[in-house]
Amino acid sequence: MRTTKRFTPKVLEKFRKLDRGTGKHANYIPWHRVSRSDPASCGRSHLLNWCGRQRELLSDGELVMTLFITMLPHIDDLREQFPLSLKTAQHEINEYDPKANLAGLPGTQDIASNLGYKHPKVTGEGKGHSAPWVMSTDFLLTLKHADRTPELLAIAYKKTKELNKPRTKELLAIEQAYWQARKIQWLLITPEQFDKRIGLTLRRAAPWALGEQVPQNLLLKIADIVKAQPEQSLTSTLQSLCAVTGEMDLAQRALWQAVCLGYLPIDLTRCWRPHLPLRNLTQSAFLAQNPIAMRRSAWI
Repeated sequence: MRTTKRFTPKVLEKFRKLDRGTGKHANYIPWHRVSRSDPASCGRSHLLNWCGRQRELLSDGELVMTLFITMLPHIDDLREQFPLSLKTAQHEINEYDPKANLAGLPGTQDIASNLGYKHPKVTGEGKGHSAPWVMSTDFLLTLKHADRTPELLAIAYKKTKELNKPRTKELLAIEQAYWQARKIQWLLITPEQFDKRIGLTLRRAAPWALGEQVPQNLLLKIADIVKAQPEQSLTSTLQSLCAVTGEMDLAQRALWQAVCLGYLPIDLTRCWRPHLPLRNLTQSAFLAQNPIAMRRSAWI
């Protein structure tokens, strides 16, 4: 698929005119998209349907992070490729809680200047034509707790080797300071923060876990059945569940949705081989498999 070759001031202005980086829930438009009009990403891109909107992910790592995010118990919204304000701006929480009315927060240009770093920029076709680059955070989550109070959580994903580059560290420091100025927790996730086997399991299970939603009462019933038959192989487990649901696709969706919603805590490091058993875990051990739920973060 042919894409725009590179970022220029004209490309960024086009993004603004298209309202990129605005909205929430199903109406949110990512700043960077998987489309013909966007320069190609360095990694393998993915499109993932979840909660009424197509999620636009620029790498395998971002796909795994999204699958971890869908498992969070209080997740209300996920905005990927979220743009950071260049100049002084309102707080991002205002979108969900207008009564907060927080404003006057520094943009990335002031933050970069205060840190003594050059702000990134893009150049155009003409000599001397440049514009400040719009930085972005990979994921901005909105969590809603029991009292309905919204909480924002910002997440950046990077491969471990990228942290060896001085310029990458500077850009991450600007991003971190941006969210610190807003009193929003910022996590830097690398492959070191989770077992890669868990990511592979989630990717294999995603078509069922994110498929047509299974009623909660059936999920709870399925969870009880599996818990009562510990150490059974995946094949035997699905055969037992199929006898209850009447069809294998529904059995698969019920099993993996029960797992990802936390009703059925199992060891996600299991190999793909269907003859191997499903091993039950305690709720705390199950939660510990998710680096975002545990708020684990790498150091810059």
